[in-house]
Amino acid sequence: MRFSENRPEDVDRARRAVAVWRGKYPEGTEDQLVAALGPEFHPDYGPVLRGMLFAIDRDRATGQ
Repeated sequence: MRFSENRPEDVDRARRAVAVWRGKYPEGTEDQLVAALGPEFHPDYGPVLRGMLFAIDRDRATGQ
């Protein structure tokens, strides 16, 4: 998947899905996240989902 093919609505949907998943599985791993949510997105979206999980965890740790 090329960056130019990435649509804002896909990014928003992924961000919401990752946040919900993290709320349900606070100790879940990146691999578990991609296994659970990956099928809902483009096959190349794994790194995007992992990046969103990192950002959500970082923001929660800093209280943002």
